[in-house]
Amino acid sequence: MSIRVMLVDDQVLLRTGFRMVLAAQPDMDVVAEAGDGAEAIENLRTTAVDVVLMDVRMPRLDGVEATRRICAQPNPPKVLILTTFDLDEYAFSGLKAGASGFMLKDVPPAELLGAIRSVHSGDAVVAPSTTRRLLDRFSPMLPSSGKEPEHKALEKLTDREREVMLLVAQGLSNGEIAARLVLSEATVKTHVGRILTKLALRDRVQVVVLAYETGLVRAGGAGL
Repeated sequence: MSIRVMLVDDQVLLRTGFRMVLAAQPDMDVVAEAGDGAEAIENLRTTAVDVVLMDVRMPRLDGVEATRRICAQPNPPKVLILTTFDLDEYAFSGLKAGASGFMLKDVPPAELLGAIRSVHSGDAVVAPSTTRRLLDRFSPMLPSSGKEPEHKALEKLTDREREVMLLVAQGLSNGEIAARLVLSEATVKTHVGRILTKLALRDRVQVVVLAYETGLVRAGGAGL
């Protein structure tokens, strides 16, 4: 079954370029387009979509608020934020709103296609090192650590799961975590899956955001 994609951007020319790239793929279909977040949400009422390519700076309703509203719906599509500038604060806000990752608009077509497939399969598409740089830069925007409700969420985790979460938040891949903790990569993947389930998180990006919000990791990647 093809991946059903919706393109959301106020620039028609850019949507046309993305549509041409995606249309050439046997496993992708552009099923909807929108010029702003409000139109995107309206389209989702009548069109089944798997992945939304979401611009952030748009009239009427920006991509961040649109992402927040979309991700709050039952069984929402995955959202991939598109931004013009690396480390854009809008991308950070988009990740907090529930997006599964972000990419630059000038990304090579092969990387964009790979990102869409990764998001569709449930993975995050922000490289751990990029996620860490993003959060380090914008950590002052986060609530101050030590808030009791946020720490209570972490109480659901076992000691091992908390350890794995810390390493995920510091930017380590599953393979690197496995080597660090002397575990199999499959075991690490299982732990990550349990962390996502217990904390009701969508993907590794959201794990990193929560780790920073709770103070489990501080700016600079250091664990408490």
